[in-house]
Amino acid sequence: MALLLIYTHKISPRFTYIARHLFTRMLGIEVRFSTKVEDFIAHKGPKITYTRQPLQNEFFIRSHELLFRQGVDELDIQLSDWEGLPCFFKTGERSNIPYDVLAASFYLISRYEEYLPHMKDAHGRFPPAESLAQQHNFLHLPLVDLWAYKLLGVLQQRFPDLQARPEGYRFCPVIDVTTSHAYARRGFFRGAAGLLYDLSRFQLKRIWERVRVWINPATDPYDNFERLIALHKKYPVQALFFFQFAEYSTYDKNVSPNNNQFRFLIKSVADYSAVALGVSYTAAGDPEVMKREKKNLSDVLHRPVQMSRMRYNRVDVPQTYRDLVDAEFTDDYTLGYTHKIGFRASTCTPFFFYDIALETQQPIRVVPFAFHDYALLTYPSRKAVWEALDGLYQQVRQVNGNFCCIFSNELLGGYETEDWIGLYEAVLSKYHA
Repeated sequence: MALLLIYTHKISPRFTYIARHLFTRMLGIEVRFSTKVEDFIAHKGPKITYTRQPLQNEFFIRSHELLFRQGVDELDIQLSDWEGLPCFFKTGERSNIPYDVLAASFYLISRYEEYLPHMKDAHGRFPPAESLAQQHNFLHLPLVDLWAYKLLGVLQQRFPDLQARPEGYRFCPVIDVTTSHAYARRGFFRGAAGLLYDLSRFQLKRIWERVRVWINPATDPYDNFERLIALHKKYPVQALFFFQFAEYSTYDKNVSPNNNQFRFLIKSVADYSAVALGVSYTAAGDPEVMKREKKNLSDVLHRPVQMSRMRYNRVDVPQTYRDLVDAEFTDDYTLGYTHKIGFRASTCTPFFFYDIALETQQPIRVVPFAFHDYALLTYPSRKAVWEALDGLYQQVRQVNGNFCCIFSNELLGGYETEDWIGLYEAVLSKYHA
């Protein structure tokens, strides 16, 4: 792996975090840091000065103060254009690049803006309308990745021997199973209550489907697991299934975790795919419930559960990630918006969460998703859907990113979405390689 030396006036936690992420995790370039001028001058390989003033005529990026601060302050963000890419934190004429992309990348990936005062939605979520990305129309761009590759190109003009070794494009489909069955496995009282509700609304189709499933549970519209596993073998992909394994509540209405047939379903899916925990709505506000759900699912699988997804994509920065770390999760697949496609942290590369309040990198890897299938319901036609998805795919592909998408079990087997499982198969076919 190539070695890049970066000289700076202060080796701060924020600076080392973002430099390692951009250069090592994204581009496959090893970095070393120094505050000693003599070490920098003696280094014969690729090197950068990241500080307020250049030393000589070296490759220089004039640093913004953000990476050397602590805590959170209101910042003056002025968006400009860098050869077709939106960017901010101007550096001045003496800098070899016109923007401090290290500081700007930290601002976006750390979710700095989510620490600032903002209005949350009904489920306590950070709304996309509050984000810099939507306000300036770059939500659809993995902007941090694009900046990293643009910086690499400028560096390679100065240092032709500097070679990047990124991991390469990855496709990651996720099946979100918050409701494994529409009618089956729900018990007598919940089934009867559902029937009375359908009768009161004259939902004749649902009544017919409900009775049919009671006669033959295998006809439950949500029970598409064998078909999904077959699709994952056909293309092939390493899909993830996130099962909610929680007690009944206002927002958590899956089959009871005590249902033996439900437990058998989870174990059978785990024979072919990775299975992890869809953290319930209740558990998102109660770390002890979260730990209990994790343990109960682990007991069914007879293996550790290390990956998580939060119900309704509820991420409260930084508390959600602190709770996940405390529950000993290692990877989370929640970061994104339910009803807007694009990149909440402006990146398509997994990253370790940086806790600004504690000024430390937390031991949990955040896997951002590009779209949740509920966002596709907002498009007027399938043609418009494909135009949007193809645009996302091309952006991710050119930066060797991780194209993660979330498909919900309810939509895959629902009545209000025409051939949603056909759409899912087409996504697998187009983007799996």
